[in-house]
Amino acid sequence: MVGISEFLSTYLGYFFEGTGITIALSFFTVLLGSVTGTLFALMKLSKSKALKRIASVYIEIVRGTPLIVQVFILYYGVAQIIQNSGYTMPQIQVFGNDLVSFVSIVIAMTINSTAYIAEIIRGGIESIDQGQMEAARSLGLNHKMSMRFVIIPQAIKNILPALGNEFITVIKESAIVSVVGIRELMFSASVVQGTTYKIFTPLITAAAIYFVLTFSLSKLLGVAERRMKVSD
Repeated sequence: MVGISEFLSTYLGYFFEGTGITIALSFFTVLLGSVTGTLFALMKLSKSKALKRIASVYIEIVRGTPLIVQVFILYYGVAQIIQNSGYTMPQIQVFGNDLVSFVSIVIAMTINSTAYIAEIIRGGIESIDQGQMEAARSLGLNHKMSMRFVIIPQAIKNILPALGNEFITVIKESAIVSVVGIRELMFSASVVQGTTYKIFTPLITAAAIYFVLTFSLSKLLGVAERRMKVSD
């Protein structure tokens, strides 16, 4: 017990630093993924066959390849492009990581999350009764305004649980980026393992923090869902 207390007092701050980076990665991923996911969902629902095909191909390719492969492609690909261009990037640190590396990882995770969020939003929009669109059009709204002010706000209520689950999934999947040296929670656990020569204690600590993050988020989403039901 004393050993655990000493371990936590010495390294807990380091774990919290990694936790902050994990939260930042997840936040930017879900925020950007929601924007681009909405765009691809609307493309897939559009009457244009070309837009439908582009969205479908993108979603199938992204969902059909592992996230770690996408991370490697973006992480090393961006670095290779910058190197080939001959441009020397300034060493800017963001959240304790190199700016280019951090942005590359956010892009990679956003590309992955976009495909899943697009399908969530598409399903939410299609779950709205067709009569809602007809009613909006009968009131003089065009298709774009009907989607913006009538259909999508109702769809958001339906897809909130699924979006919350996607946020939780992103938090857990962010552990993958430790393989390219991004200093998030799992990377912090690996560093502590190498420093203390303890295998299980850093992993258990990281697992406990991941659980607290995901459990707290699920409870907050539950509160939001109940409030939305009351508003109905």
